[in-house]
Amino acid sequence: MSSPQLISQLGDPVVALGLLAFLFLLVALPLAFWALVNRASSSTVKVLVAIANLSLASQLVFRWWQSGHFPISNLYESLCFLAWACTLTQLIVERSWSFPVVAAVATPMSLISVAFASFALPDRLQESSPLVPALRSSWLVMHVSVIMCSYAALLIGSLLSTAVLFTDRDQTLEIRSSSIGSGGFRKALLAESVPQEPKGLSLSSITLTRNEQLDSLSYRTITVGFLLLTVGLISGAVWANEAWGSWWSWDPKETWALICWLVYAIYLHTRLVRGWQGRRPALVAVAGLVVICICYIGVNLLGVGLHSYGWFFEA
Repeated sequence: MSSPQLISQLGDPVVALGLLAFLFLLVALPLAFWALVNRASSSTVKVLVAIANLSLASQLVFRWWQSGHFPISNLYESLCFLAWACTLTQLIVERSWSFPVVAAVATPMSLISVAFASFALPDRLQESSPLVPALRSSWLVMHVSVIMCSYAALLIGSLLSTAVLFTDRDQTLEIRSSSIGSGGFRKALLAESVPQEPKGLSLSSITLTRNEQLDSLSYRTITVGFLLLTVGLISGAVWANEAWGSWWSWDPKETWALICWLVYAIYLHTRLVRGWQGRRPALVAVAGLVVICICYIGVNLLGVGLHSYGWFFEA
């Protein structure tokens, strides 16, 4: 969007609220990194992200009111919805564990989504357009909203896993929480306790390190995202059968969504069954991050398939 066009459209509440969210996230980003470096409180960042979340929510409501349908008809609306879901996920995650690294890895994702939607997309991909007949269904809100929320949770969880790879690299990472799995720490603790107390084991509280808390938090976030993705894929198959008479058509978006599901299924398998901990499953989560980017941005912009918005290959 050029500067004259941007100025002329500031009267549109949808554009104005999107830019407002961008400004709050832009201010929050350096504060998040400053808090991380100095290990200071990130309460100011939380407030800024919360205001950005409210701005994005208001933007989506205005767009819904203007267009008369759920705001997901083009890539602009989709990116704004993703940014809203990412900021909401960030706020929820920070309620569980308030540490600056969460804001430092999550805020850039929301900022990039809003910036790409507001400044990089062509005008025709930002303007609201009527829904095609196949999309005029109550399944639209159910399927798309769940899928987008799953992407947000998986993206934030994968970014937290990426942080695991770079945080406290000189320390051995062993999971000591109550997560399901056969952790090496629990095996070692059992071996040490049995000779001393043959008739039972004593329980004592432990303090998790920063990296262990980060790993546990990313695992729980990815688990929620995986469950949402599963529900989204099932609802999408039902909707496809209703609209096109086929449960699965191997559309590029469907195929990549399935690949995404399989990658995160492997991640959960390595943790729940194989007992992997820390950095090894984090590598799988990083692979999932790449797959989501291909599934969401790549397919949407290539102009192929039933789910794409098109841009790169169109005149």
